[in-house]
Amino acid sequence: MLFHEKRFGNWGESATISCVKRFLALLLPGGVILFAAALALRPRTLPDSMAPFLPTLPYTIAALGLFLGWFFNCSRVVFAILILAIADRVLLQFGAGQTPGGDVGRIVFHAVALLLPLNLVAYAMIRERGLLNLRGLVRVLPILAQALLIALLCRPGQRNLAAVLWYNFITSPWPAWTPLAQPALLAFGAALALQAARFMVYRNALESGFLWALVAAFLAVHGARTGWVATTFFSTAALILVVSLIQTSYRMAYHDELTGLPGRRAMNEALLKLGSRYAVAMVDLDHFKQFNDSYGHRVGDQCLRMVAAKLGQVSGGGEAFRYGGEEFSVIFSGKTVKEALPHLEQLRGTVEASGFVLRGRDRPRKKPAKPKASTAPRNVVSVTVSIGVAERDARHEGPDEVVKAADRALYRAKEDGRNRVRS
Repeated sequence: MLFHEKRFGNWGESATISCVKRFLALLLPGGVILFAAALALRPRTLPDSMAPFLPTLPYTIAALGLFLGWFFNCSRVVFAILILAIADRVLLQFGAGQTPGGDVGRIVFHAVALLLPLNLVAYAMIRERGLLNLRGLVRVLPILAQALLIALLCRPGQRNLAAVLWYNFITSPWPAWTPLAQPALLAFGAALALQAARFMVYRNALESGFLWALVAAFLAVHGARTGWVATTFFSTAALILVVSLIQTSYRMAYHDELTGLPGRRAMNEALLKLGSRYAVAMVDLDHFKQFNDSYGHRVGDQCLRMVAAKLGQVSGGGEAFRYGGEEFSVIFSGKTVKEALPHLEQLRGTVEASGFVLRGRDRPRKKPAKPKASTAPRNVVSVTVSIGVAERDARHEGPDEVVKAADRALYRAKEDGRNRVRS
């Protein structure tokens, strides 16, 4: 009973940590930026000394976003910022349907409110194909086509057709809190739901950024009714995308996408921050080239993920990194080789005991709701690692020297028959 209670407690703690991480991934950075902007940029909140800088802020954010989107070859962000900028300029020109143009202003406002969320979520989903090429230029055509469509609806003879923009699906008193018609609200709701689903699948900063940019755009189209300037929230949406792009690029540079572990660059920076006492272990999968040749690179990648998961749970305060290829590293801050050895031996034994179960050809890729017990024998492949470890001492004073010493110890572990730890 105690064993089951302990397992349940560990599972509950792990589930709680997972939920907290997921919530933080959703909230950061977009949610925090939007909340801060809503507080700081309220009417009559900022001091008068800031007033001269506010008109240039949207242009600065847009220019920065377009440059970074081009620099990091992220066309999704470039097109999203263009869409936000066009929507902002159009609403400034026509207002919330309250311009002297009357019907024209009403048509333009409701058309923008309907198309804006659909465009944002559509361009959030496109695959990266570059910008300065034919495919990149072709993706501008839908935006131009929509501008022509709105211009067509504004013609006197097409006003009846334009009435579909404020068509009521539900014949009930419409809430007075929103200037949006039912089609636009439906479009925003569908876009937010779809983008939230994408975040749950991919769970990265850019998908979260597009979700919060949609929320900011929703607030922007309510600006004229509530006393806010729509540009404030459009600029906030662009800023969210810019920061999300920077965070995504940082993660790509410092984290290994395949295994989820920090990468070699992150390891080099971590070594520079260490004190005078630490140990570095180099971990290498045994016979991994033969494994890839026998079962294919796709299965090899799955094996790397499995080993990385074990490394991520190393005890003793060790921090695991993907060094390159089938090689990993573990840093033990504040520990000597003697103190790190028991934890590395436990890690080696854990990998050896786990094995790697090969997926059968008839096994479904997704776990069914009611899995059937298989009578076929499981094909388990033995996976082992060799480990070399070294510490900072009088002979190895710099991080590079410690890593080289750990590499030499790893070589000795392989010479001695693999599946062992050497110092």
